[in-house]
Amino acid sequence: MVSLKQARDMFKMQRDAKKVKKELKNIHVEAEAEGVTVTVDGEQQIVDITIEDHVQRDALPRLLKDALNRAMKKAQVVAAEKIKAV
Repeated sequence: MVSLKQARDMFKMQRDAKKVKKELKNIHVEAEAEGVTVTVDGEQQIVDITIEDHVQRDALPRLLKDALNRAMKKAQVVAAEKIKAV
């Protein structure tokens, strides 16, 4: 059976988690790979991709993959730090 204190603690944790989730939407991290820049929010959603004119078309898949992976890893670190506080 769940005690009143446990129920309050769970409610507080849920409220804190929602607050962190809202904060993560406003945090943007960026990664760049030879002219390809990817911006991701703290929830690991792609916000923007910028490709400079000099980027070779045949290198684009490799550069996109590299920039996306690095941006996602940065976003994971940020999210983990925020959630750790909860």
